[in-house]
Amino acid sequence: MAARRIYCHCNSRRKRRHEDPRNPAAQGFGPAEFPWRPKREMKTYLNQELLEVCWLGRMDYQAARNLQESLAIDRAEGLIPDTLLLLEHPHTITLGRRGKEENLLCTREQLAEEGIAVYRTDRGGDVTYHGPGQLVGYPVVNLRNRAGRVGGYLRDLERMLILTLADFGLAARTMKGFTGVWIDNEKIAAIGIRVNSKGISGHGFALNVATDLTYFDRIVPCGIVDKGVTSLERILSRPVPLLDVASKVAGAFSRVFGSDQSLPKPPWIRVRLPSGETYAQLKALIHGKSLHTVCEEARCPNMAECWGCGTATFMILGDVCTRNCCFCAVKHGTIVTPSKASVEPLQVAQAVASMGLRHVVITSVTRDDLPDGGASVFAETICRVRRLAPNCSIEVLIPDFKGDQEALAAVLKACPEILGHNIETVPRLYEIARPQAKYRRSLQVLQLAKALNTNCRTKSGIMVGMGETWDEIVSVMQDLREVHCDILTIGQYLRPSKAHLPVERYYTPDEFANLKHIGCLAGFSHVESGPLVRSSYHASAQAQGINMRKNRGEECTI
Repeated sequence: MAARRIYCHCNSRRKRRHEDPRNPAAQGFGPAEFPWRPKREMKTYLNQELLEVCWLGRMDYQAARNLQESLAIDRAEGLIPDTLLLLEHPHTITLGRRGKEENLLCTREQLAEEGIAVYRTDRGGDVTYHGPGQLVGYPVVNLRNRAGRVGGYLRDLERMLILTLADFGLAARTMKGFTGVWIDNEKIAAIGIRVNSKGISGHGFALNVATDLTYFDRIVPCGIVDKGVTSLERILSRPVPLLDVASKVAGAFSRVFGSDQSLPKPPWIRVRLPSGETYAQLKALIHGKSLHTVCEEARCPNMAECWGCGTATFMILGDVCTRNCCFCAVKHGTIVTPSKASVEPLQVAQAVASMGLRHVVITSVTRDDLPDGGASVFAETICRVRRLAPNCSIEVLIPDFKGDQEALAAVLKACPEILGHNIETVPRLYEIARPQAKYRRSLQVLQLAKALNTNCRTKSGIMVGMGETWDEIVSVMQDLREVHCDILTIGQYLRPSKAHLPVERYYTPDEFANLKHIGCLAGFSHVESGPLVRSSYHASAQAQGINMRKNRGEECTI
């Protein structure tokens, strides 16, 4: 899909249809008769081919709702592409499906006297205010084939708004237990949606730009009593034109809801198809023991090469992650059936012994549901491998264990030669790419690991191509060296599906070579940098290539 942005008042279109939806005479039209409906002879968009963004100016709430319903019919029939309507409303208060009348702090009569219209709507959420200076967005998007459907769509809207605010230099974020986007402890953008039976989205978001925030005093915003609201102008302390924000929202909409097909994969991104006798034997061994590998779960582009050489990265603690990073292909969700953690360590060790490996990488999904995050299973797996394959060096790639120092110490007590924890991306993109992780916490994991066991090599990885700058990459490399990280991997981000973050750019092999040079000058013992590099790519060669002190038995200082 090639994402196309259209910024218009749609005047030429309205002239052809003889009505302007902002005209009071048009505001009573229902979906079937609304004059802006495209005719059936227009090109169909059963497969998404472009995105359309329309600026409508100030528009009555009911007229805008009628327009959404009309366009939803056309989107379901494939007559129009995914579309974002951008506008502002006159003073309006809406109550969602869960909206409570007691969250109106004035009577409806008092609100009417002030010229504030009140509507009961079918969107999710409680009560909110719309008015001049607030940018309202109504996406009419086909969600039928989108992963995650409603939940994923909500996250996409939040990500789109976070990207928009990042263009103004603001580090916006989501807040656990609440929808919308926040700056510190104040909400700057509210989200309330509905998805109809045909999978077409309705309602949308409201971003406070130059909003008179005193109007929120008439309600309990979103039904949340202990949180405030804020606006762009209040934070930036300067005027912010609504159309400037609309333009940035349109760009973010294109990035989030478009695809990276407009960025054709360059010739150096070529993935070999799995084949060969060794590949088949390894696949049979892994599946025969009901083991998981990150190679398969994360759709690693190097699986053919690594498996063909008889190497693999084992993934323990099941195959469902309790977090939802927007770049990762591993399944996520609530753990319904506990993983076979009691048998995984032995099965991994048996597989390592059968393969005759001299170096093994063991990783896991993130398991925030477990008291120790699965650290004890990591430790047991390391010990089992030691017994069955004593000549095999061990590398673990761990989650952050939510900063639990005892969990980290438990893994290090089992004495892996290399402990890896990926920083993944630059701090500015954490809220977008890793909303449940923290940049500083990840650095602290690596710092503490080195403090607990100076003999253990530490390792981290960065993906590039998600919208970071060159200077931000170099800054992350410097941060990693400040916590004495030894080994660094840098690879190109490749979008697993349309439900994930789009690729913003492809770095060239020369740029990866430059990053490797910068990393070596910074003091890393080894830097693996290339378009298809992943955390455990050439891990065995890395382990052999650095002066790695054996960290076993009496040499373990934990």
